[in-house]
Amino acid sequence: MSDQGSANGAAVGVLEPDAPSFVSYDPAGGGEVATFPQMTAERVRAVVDEARQAAAWWSALTWAEREQRLRKWAGVITRGHEELCELVHRENGKPRDDAFLEVFLAIEHIGWAAGHARKVLRPRRVGTGLLMANHAASLEYQPLGVVGVIGPWNYPVFTPIGSIAYALAAGNAVVFKPSEYTTAIGEWIVDAFAQADPDAPHQVLRLVTGTGPTGAALCESGVDKIAFTGSARTGRKVMAACAPSLTPVLMECGGKDAMIVAADADLGQAADAALWGAMSNAGQTCVGIERVYVVDTVKDEFVAELSAQIQKLALKPGDGPGAAYGPMTMPSQVDVVRRHIDDALAKGATAVVGGAGSVRAPYVEPTVLLDVPEESSAVREETFGPTITVKGVKDVEEAVTLANATAYGLGSSVYGRRGAMTVARRLRSGMTSVNAVIAFAGVPGLPFGGVGESGFGRIHGADGLREFTRPKAITRRRWSTPFEPTTFARNPKTMTILKKYAMARYGRKK
Repeated sequence: MSDQGSANGAAVGVLEPDAPSFVSYDPAGGGEVATFPQMTAERVRAVVDEARQAAAWWSALTWAEREQRLRKWAGVITRGHEELCELVHRENGKPRDDAFLEVFLAIEHIGWAAGHARKVLRPRRVGTGLLMANHAASLEYQPLGVVGVIGPWNYPVFTPIGSIAYALAAGNAVVFKPSEYTTAIGEWIVDAFAQADPDAPHQVLRLVTGTGPTGAALCESGVDKIAFTGSARTGRKVMAACAPSLTPVLMECGGKDAMIVAADADLGQAADAALWGAMSNAGQTCVGIERVYVVDTVKDEFVAELSAQIQKLALKPGDGPGAAYGPMTMPSQVDVVRRHIDDALAKGATAVVGGAGSVRAPYVEPTVLLDVPEESSAVREETFGPTITVKGVKDVEEAVTLANATAYGLGSSVYGRRGAMTVARRLRSGMTSVNAVIAFAGVPGLPFGGVGESGFGRIHGADGLREFTRPKAITRRRWSTPFEPTTFARNPKTMTILKKYAMARYGRKK
């Protein structure tokens, strides 16, 4: 942003000479993007303490006042989208148009959270039942206080905003630690919020920067909840750091998403969707398609369609305007992709597109692996690269069994006509798209999250708003009765009346 530096001093702190620091790099060319302070635990705690003061002010605002400020934030991001997309291209590596899709979705989620928070979270009356008829009951959702958000590098705008916007809309302050690979993007997002309300007495959205130790420090800083997105391995470390203080956590930990292609599917559309789900963002998508199970009767036609579309579209990675996708953002992920391809081929798979020679760091060419054994790492582990496995099955029933035979359970896809919705309901995943891929992420009103190794808790939608609150139940006695059951001065007739009532309502044999 043009005046980004003014907010940077307040959000991060000036980088002093000889202070610990780290650098974020351009994954395509390796050039330096920016240098940031490696924040200590003491500094992180200080930021959280400052955020707690901000939370008191922010939670006292009306729903309308918070909505207005959030919409202004969305406006700053929208007007600055070209600058932000260029930064995403440079620091994350994805093409500029894909960066805009990510930014656009993030803006939509800010607007939804801002516009629906009051309706979802406002106090409401609750029926009391006959036993407590002389009481009034109400339920309200109170903000937690300060929420810590640990963001990923693969979708450095959309994913963290899926937690940040909903936590802010619910009345919390937020301390955001972006990935060390995309810290400049995180800083831009925080500065945009500051620009949206320059006269605000407190910074409600704060930034902390650093590598793993800074994330651990945020977990141990006294925040009221941690929202984490990343690998299951790192997620376990986050949970361990939060355990001593019983700090609640929201975990979004990746997936090994499957697509099922039925015999009556539109194979052209299914192939197009599989390629987008598998290859876009260089395959670095937690809800991307990594496995395809296609009914045997249409398997050959589907594979031919995949190969033809890759050739027709000339899908190639790169840094220029004609590239379909960019480099691997995290250098170490290249080795993971290479290992999975090599393991699949060694176990008898066939590379119908690409193969072992597709891995040329920092890029990976599109790779389609046919008949990969189910015990291979390319099927069992998250690859997070532009590869896809395709396996033929005798019927949809077998496809469902294989799709569910994983520790992960984030997203999934079903292509078919008759019975596709029934298949979707049977898949063990938090989200499923029918005759599409990843469509659920574009619907702000739907919750986003998984099961098993994919984590727990939800962002987005009404569930995402409630995720950053604590339910508060309140009862109020409206009048007294001569038959109060919870008193030592209880009328002897009270229990007789209650027993007769219970028998009359529930005790009769049918």
